[in-house]
Amino acid sequence: MTQQPWYNLSAEKALAALSSTPDGLAVEEIARRRETYGFNRLPPPARRSALRRFAEQFNNLLIYVLLAAAAVTASLTEWVDTGVIIGVVVINALIGFIQEGKAEHALEAIAGLLSPQAVVKRGGRLITIPAEELVPGDIVLLAPGDRIPADLRLLAVRDLSVDESLLTGESLPVDKHVTAVAEDTVLAERSCMVWSGTLVTYGQGTGIVAATGSATEIGRISRLLADVQTLTTPLLRRMNDFARWLTGAILGLAALTFVGGYFWRDYGAVDMFMAAVGLAVAAIPEGLPAIMTITLAIGVQRMASRNAIIRQLPAVETLGSVTVICSDKTGTLTHNEMSVQGIVAKEIELRVTGSGYDPHGELLCGEQVCETDRYPVVEEIARAGLLCNDADLHQAEDGWRHAGDPTEVALITLAHKAGLEPDFERENWPRTDVIPFAAEYRYMATLHHDHSGHGFIYLKGAPEVVLPRCAFQREAGEDESIDRDFWQASLDHLAAQGQRVLALAFKVASDTQRELDFDDVEGGLTLLGLTGLADPPRAEAIEAVARCHQAGVRVKMITGDHAATARAIGMQMGIGDGENVLTEESLCRMDDDALQHAVEDTDVFARVSPEQKLRLVQALQGNGHVVAMTGDGVNDAPALKRADVGTAMGLKGTDAAKQAAEMVLADDNFASIAAAVEEGRTIYDNIKKSILFILPTNAAEAMVIVAAILMGRLLPITAVQILWVNMITAVTLALSLAFEPPEHGVMRRPPRNPGEPLLSRFLIWRIVFVAAILVAGVFGLFLWERGQGASIEYARTIAVNTLVMFEAFYLLNTRYIREPVLSWHGLFDNPYVWIAIVTVTLFQLLYTYFPPMQLLFSTQPITLEAWGRIVLVSASVFVLVELEKFMLPGHSR
Repeated sequence: MTQQPWYNLSAEKALAALSSTPDGLAVEEIARRRETYGFNRLPPPARRSALRRFAEQFNNLLIYVLLAAAAVTASLTEWVDTGVIIGVVVINALIGFIQEGKAEHALEAIAGLLSPQAVVKRGGRLITIPAEELVPGDIVLLAPGDRIPADLRLLAVRDLSVDESLLTGESLPVDKHVTAVAEDTVLAERSCMVWSGTLVTYGQGTGIVAATGSATEIGRISRLLADVQTLTTPLLRRMNDFARWLTGAILGLAALTFVGGYFWRDYGAVDMFMAAVGLAVAAIPEGLPAIMTITLAIGVQRMASRNAIIRQLPAVETLGSVTVICSDKTGTLTHNEMSVQGIVAKEIELRVTGSGYDPHGELLCGEQVCETDRYPVVEEIARAGLLCNDADLHQAEDGWRHAGDPTEVALITLAHKAGLEPDFERENWPRTDVIPFAAEYRYMATLHHDHSGHGFIYLKGAPEVVLPRCAFQREAGEDESIDRDFWQASLDHLAAQGQRVLALAFKVASDTQRELDFDDVEGGLTLLGLTGLADPPRAEAIEAVARCHQAGVRVKMITGDHAATARAIGMQMGIGDGENVLTEESLCRMDDDALQHAVEDTDVFARVSPEQKLRLVQALQGNGHVVAMTGDGVNDAPALKRADVGTAMGLKGTDAAKQAAEMVLADDNFASIAAAVEEGRTIYDNIKKSILFILPTNAAEAMVIVAAILMGRLLPITAVQILWVNMITAVTLALSLAFEPPEHGVMRRPPRNPGEPLLSRFLIWRIVFVAAILVAGVFGLFLWERGQGASIEYARTIAVNTLVMFEAFYLLNTRYIREPVLSWHGLFDNPYVWIAIVTVTLFQLLYTYFPPMQLLFSTQPITLEAWGRIVLVSASVFVLVELEKFMLPGHSR
């Protein structure tokens, strides 16, 4: 597409130049333009080449140690040892390369789930589409919180302000208008344009797509909007620091072992060097960082399958520590399919049947269908809700399709049920101007003129905002002085039923008035009536709230609804005590200390503006809580950013909320938050299990060598044999723990203390306990075989197989850290464990009986009777650890 200064053209000329109309493009034209311009997306970010990713696998301390060892063994002409060491280095690098590639691909795929959406007008209809489907000439509607999906030439605006700091560095939002500017105007001052990637902070607007993809300003200067998530978290960094410290300590121990064995026990220098290499290789948990990374990546994929999309990996760890979830009500705890359930006018009260957005239903007075001809105010209420409205509802081949705010869609549905035809009404009473809804003033107003030129204003909004502006009420077709006591009682009645109440009002305007200002709706309006809307709780959300309470996680509901409505929904959800509700008015009167006390005793917050959410998060954090907060609007962004786990709505959330959040709910469902907390706890459990499996087995390998040197014995296991054991168990046994399902009691435990050390006293005890069992078994069986006259090669073959079988039995223990595994679930509900055990057993049979392996590792075939002793001895770890679990139930996790 030719680049031209669209900002220098009037709105009409821009429309003409792009061959479009205010009603948008036709379907066939969209297909043609996509062929010409492609999809609206930027080139993918530069990725590391496969060769570079493979080379980076060698960049760690352990590999340096192994390569140095290989160089020395080569200089000593120990070619078999040199070949095995280099082989292990290459195989470990391949494993890391494959695992890291899978993790990157998984996270990139998940990032793709967060594709921005755009509201466009095509063929005269409003529809929501993925932003990448936009083509030049599309008509796009903008609202607060939207991330602008392409470069747009503005056609109409209403108090539109845009944050362009991403592109221009301008710290303050920029006011926009539709007037063309000079061709030499600098980018930051092209105020009739909005740019891809920037953010709507206030007001509304309509624009025509002038450039897409790499043709946009942000594409031209190669400023990418998103990158692949970095595979690191505080936990991984702590583990890397721990590994470096441990590596230094082990190298020091290896050096002392060399010195002690050479000078004190009179071993040969070559033998002691190989022993020191073996000790270092044995003790360093080289596979642990890779196992932890793949555990996190698998957990993120599992969360995505449960509709919780992780944008930042540290949130995975934090989820396991969450103590409070602050949740929106509408669409999160409820279905977000509002329907008008009741109408109150001064002369009549109606019940409305039907649910959701299917406009089949009736208006009932008692049990009789209401005759709207007798009560024209009912039709007027329905018309007000239809015309003072920015949503769309129309029938398509697959059912009723909608776009816009759920409350407004419900009002269109009511109009259908009242017998009004929306297209006819809009044509008969066209809109002239609008004050769009905003959270600050909680109402919307529209100015209309009929075809005779008569003007009037409709206002809809929160009753406490609308009622003070009304001096009259509609009764029997006449305007009477308003009866405020009646309306307050009606409001309380509807709200007590858990319904969200909207007030609708009317005012005559001048025939010549063409603009609507805030002053026009400050007073003198006529109240038409109230509508009560219901959004029923999700059954799965009620169950999820109960599970969170079991898990020691408090759930607090924060809503913009009336206090009585919030109380009723809270009781249905099991949130709060049914009485104690705090409103924004109460919150504003509290200082920070008072608020910190109040948030501990209150679980339902009503009529809360997005600005107050930030105070609530800070108060909870001040009390030591780890807070997950949900939000969907641009004004929720500060609270989402401040929360420990900000959670944005994937369906109804603005791009501003998604950008500020660590997690996005693909289905806007509270049950997905509870599922994410469960997965977060499971991932942390699985990482602890990996640590608990790898460290004692590595420690045992090292201590076997130290024990042999201290006793002046031949080494039960050589360095190359240890390399074999570490390599084969890391890719089989240890990796299977990454696939562990949630433990049955995971949501009945209290939240994890985020400050707990990586290695608790209990974990250190378990590591020492298991390492001692393995050392005694491996070294004891080696000495017994030597005492029976076995050759050193035969005894070492026994020792290596005993060590691997010890690890296989201990893997079963590790599946549950504190609970016994002697049950069907404990032994068999992770098939990967048994696949790993069978696989490692087959590898050990090759190691023992395959001639090339015998040559490489100096092994000998062993008898069936020897295998019996190996299994008997190695099974002892399973029995002893299960006994330890039984005898020490008081240890905390």
